[in-house]
Amino acid sequence: MKNPQFEIARVVSSPFDENTYVVWLKDRNDCLVVDPGYDPEQILALLDKQRIVPAAILNTHGHSDHIAGNGTLKERWPDCPLIIGLGDAPKLTDAQLNLSARYGRAITSPPADRTVRTGDRVSAAGLDLEVREIPGHSAGHVVFVWRDNTPNLAFVGDIIFLNSVGRADLYDGDFDKLAAGIRTQIYTLPDDTVLLSGHGQATTVGQEKTSNPYVRG
Repeated sequence: MKNPQFEIARVVSSPFDENTYVVWLKDRNDCLVVDPGYDPEQILALLDKQRIVPAAILNTHGHSDHIAGNGTLKERWPDCPLIIGLGDAPKLTDAQLNLSARYGRAITSPPADRTVRTGDRVSAAGLDLEVREIPGHSAGHVVFVWRDNTPNLAFVGDIIFLNSVGRADLYDGDFDKLAAGIRTQIYTLPDDTVLLSGHGQATTVGQEKTSNPYVRG
């Protein structure tokens, strides 16, 4: 996504086609990295090409495909804060909890430098993001909303996708909580808000309120 003031790049990592987002203001040399996945070398190549460095690493939740690149980024930039929702922080350092062990590829991440909850804000790289907790896919899942742009942008992880929603059948999932969170925390954003999901293409609040077959507005 390109804009005169900022740019967002997407890195898609195998084997789960997970989206890592890098967002930066064009007049700065730092950025935010959201959900670094299983292809950290591709993320590093992007950062080096753009000559930007991460001011913060944001994890929407603690499942392995969204945290697998944390260690590589922290190794290169050890002072870069790693931020995740309070309820999912234990998943970072536990391969059973982050589900990597069940796939035979156990990984862990450095621990969180900061945990966040609803009402908190993350300010880094010239960006100010609002935190909203939405359990249901993962107990401590959070979304990060940038409201200083028109349209608003929301990094929603695995809460909602284009015409779909995150699975709620994992050990700490709950579809009722997921649906309630989508209605109260996502569908209350302006209809033109761009939803940048953890898998697949971007969508908007208005699109999902009218066409999402799992959670109607």
